Amino acid sequence: MTGLTAQNWPIAAAALPFPGRLPDGRSVTEAGPEAWRGPLTDVADAGFDRLDITDSWLRVGDLTPGRLTDLSALAAEVGVVPTSISAIRCSVIDHANGEANLAYSHRTLDAAASLGIETVSFGLHQALTPAQQEQLWFWTVEGHQDDPADWELAVGRLQELGRHASELGILVSLEMYEDTFLGTADSAVRLVQDIGMDNVGLNPDIGNLVRLHRPIEPWWELVEKTVPYANFWHVKNYARDEDAARGAYFAVPAPMQYGLIDYRRAFAYAIEQGFQGVICVENYGGDGLSVCADNRDYLRRHVLPKREGYALGTSRVRQPRQDGGAA
Repeated sequence: MTGLTAQNWPIAAAALPFPGRLPDGRSVTEAGPEAWRGPLTDVADAGFDRLDITDSWLRVGDLTPGRLTDLSALAAEVGVVPTSISAIRCSVIDHANGEANLAYSHRTLDAAASLGIETVSFGLHQALTPAQQEQLWFWTVEGHQDDPADWELAVGRLQELGRHASELGILVSLEMYEDTFLGTADSAVRLVQDIGMDNVGLNPDIGNLVRLHRPIEPWWELVEKTVPYANFWHVKNYARDEDAARGAYFAVPAPMQYGLIDYRRAFAYAIEQGFQGVICVENYGGDGLSVCADNRDYLRRHVLPKREGYALGTSRVRQPRQDGGAA
């Protein structure tokens, strides 16, 4: 087995900075390779050799087999390996579109297998509301909230995806996001436990929670509770200020090393717990890709281990022991 170090840890650029529509109104998915070359080249030029295909940019689950072949060929030509997929805002318990989203999620898993991708992240967050779309930062306005009555539906449908993924040799990671069943540490852990599958774990994207303009769980408590279940990780950071006496809470995007979350400490703990998953660097606003590159460099220079201290295994979920250690 090959040991993971700062030099070879798989770090993927998020496709989050790239729009899903072209200036002429066509979707990037429908436009085909002519619309994919530029972003893939930008990713390579930023020093990345891996890409997280965020489906707000490209919905690989809607590509034909021929187009999937085109994508693989183009990525190989440019020198970027599609390493993970983040399927966002396609909740399988959406009351209006849940069944369609479930079918799309299955197609996304099949597309991942076709592309040689071994990690797919799903979430329970839903489409932005009109009020959210009007804001500079959408997280400053409350959006969808999961109905507790849908818990068993969520467990059942995510188990269905987990079984399909297992047949394909794929890890399913569940992205933490406010006001969903993945919106608090305890609820997220309980959901993974109720699903009860070795290839289904957490994507502890705690930046999604730290940025909220309201009281939040302490970031370190989020890390302590959720990282032992992590098999993939969206990492980003926010500068945050609080004046609880006045009920004032404020957060804006920041490079990883300058925000509230101490990722040096978080990763030290994660590695102790056995985390070996793909890392996807993200950022909202400005030149997001360049900030992602800075975040990658910060991880390699200051955070990830410089020497082999453990082996790269199957990246399965490590269930904590009752005494709090890693099983």
